[in-house]
Amino acid sequence: MEELTHSSSEETKTTAWVDEVFFKGRKVKRSELPEEKQRMTQEAQDLANLYSKLVMEFREGEIVQGKIVSISDKEISIDIGFKSEGTVARDEFANLADVKIGDDVEVFLDRVEDHSGQLALSKRKADFMKTWERIQSIHEKQDVTTGNIQRRIKGGFVVNVMGVEAFLPGSQIDVHPVRDFDALVGRDMDFRIVKLNDARKNIVVSRKVIIEEGLKGVREKILSELQVGDVMEGTAKNITDFGVFVDLGGVDGLLHITDLSWGRVSHPSEVVQLDQKLTVKVLDYDRERQRISVGLKQLQAHPWDGVDDRYPVGAKVLGKVVSIARYGAFVELEKGLEGLVHISEMSWTQHVKHPSAMLSVGDEIEVVILNIDKEGRKISLGMKQVDADPWENLEQKYAPGSRHTGKVRDLVPFGAFVELEDGIDGLVHISDLSWTKRVRHPGEILQKGEEVEIVVLGFDRNERRIALGLKQAQSNPWDEFESLYSVGSQTAGKVIRVMDKGVIVELPREVEGFVPASQLKRLTKGSKQTVSVGDEISLEVIEFDRENKKIILAAQSPDGVENDEEIDSETRDQYIVGSDSPPAGSEPTETQ
Repeated sequence: MEELTHSSSEETKTTAWVDEVFFKGRKVKRSELPEEKQRMTQEAQDLANLYSKLVMEFREGEIVQGKIVSISDKEISIDIGFKSEGTVARDEFANLADVKIGDDVEVFLDRVEDHSGQLALSKRKADFMKTWERIQSIHEKQDVTTGNIQRRIKGGFVVNVMGVEAFLPGSQIDVHPVRDFDALVGRDMDFRIVKLNDARKNIVVSRKVIIEEGLKGVREKILSELQVGDVMEGTAKNITDFGVFVDLGGVDGLLHITDLSWGRVSHPSEVVQLDQKLTVKVLDYDRERQRISVGLKQLQAHPWDGVDDRYPVGAKVLGKVVSIARYGAFVELEKGLEGLVHISEMSWTQHVKHPSAMLSVGDEIEVVILNIDKEGRKISLGMKQVDADPWENLEQKYAPGSRHTGKVRDLVPFGAFVELEDGIDGLVHISDLSWTKRVRHPGEILQKGEEVEIVVLGFDRNERRIALGLKQAQSNPWDEFESLYSVGSQTAGKVIRVMDKGVIVELPREVEGFVPASQLKRLTKGSKQTVSVGDEISLEVIEFDRENKKIILAAQSPDGVENDEEIDSETRDQYIVGSDSPPAGSEPTETQ
């Protein structure tokens, strides 16, 4: 048979017949062919048209009707009326035991011809498409559907809706906070499809919107009848740092932390627990914003009502320390009723530098009501008043002139505090430390913790002060010094301090004397530096003042020449043994 081929384009390769054909190596029109050849080409055209029509009846990506013609171990053959049969894997049939030859079945036409030229069908895809169409219809109509909560995932749950997985956000489960998410897994619930992505086949469902719709009528009724001052029953549905949200039967009210109790509340969970039944009072209602404020403490008596009767001045009561400040401690007598124990009211005897040295938050203590200011809502409390004032009985024990033994508790620039008994201190002034030495600091005479014998010089019960003397515990040596260091007597002295206006010397019997600069000239012989600390010099007493405890001396020259220059009166008057400050202009020089 002579060669005969058809010429066609890519677009009409199997579906259109053309007028031009190749005959004997050249392209000719069909009308130019011999009659026999024209009949053959017409038959080929009819067959092509029939195949094209058959293919066009089956569109890829659609569901088609078919009949089961055979069942094997691995697959099921289905005739959809195409030139060849298609196969579907057995596992795509849910109820395989009910499947039999001759059954009509809907399948998804995946491809008319796959890579092996076979018809590609899918039962699973057909079932999914039919289910998806039902889901689309439910979403469009906003109908309620039932689903099963399968498992927890980040942010919510996976729900099985008619065999398709949907996402249930955690915030869309209920109008109330969910306490136990795990308890929901495996439960069947009603849902509404709130979001559908057809391209990605994603579904988002909500149970909360169904509940809210059911509460809508109740909510509107409550809001229309709500009045400030109403007392309502509710349930604590959520607890935050600033308060509690209370479900009032369809609407929420905020119970602020300040309205929970008349007393101090650090966190609402101290007063209220989740799901606790509460009776609250409506404090405010913003109709525009539909916000309700409720209170719990407002249904209880105000703690300041009748406070005078419950806490009369002078009464001893128990309280709990709730706060500590540098100036005192706040003590709670009952919820909403606090008083202040000032730092000065904490102890009769101890020197309290900070309340935390005696108290801690949470301590339960006994206090005395000192004063109640109802207008200012302030209560003054005392701790020390619980016990008798020990100073009431100390005046006889520590009468002036009495001798006692004490322990040096502290040294300060102006003296030393000596503890006479537990909590009772007296002050030894620096001028009462020594009869004979000019003391610049108490540390020159005493040390902390040292046991000393002292004499009470004065007792002031109102100011709670006891004046003590250390030197008074010994006899006054100045009676003896008056004869030992009479004017004109000679003695030796050791320089212990050099000053601009003279030097301090230590004389026999550990008494100090002063040599003015003008009385050192007989030793200088014109030089500026006369003596140094530690030098031994010969001296003559030129003035003795027993009352002011002053000994003024003059240096004796080696050649015996006397110095008749008068002593500066200011220099003479400023030197007193036992003084706590040096004479003006008499600061120590670098030679010390």
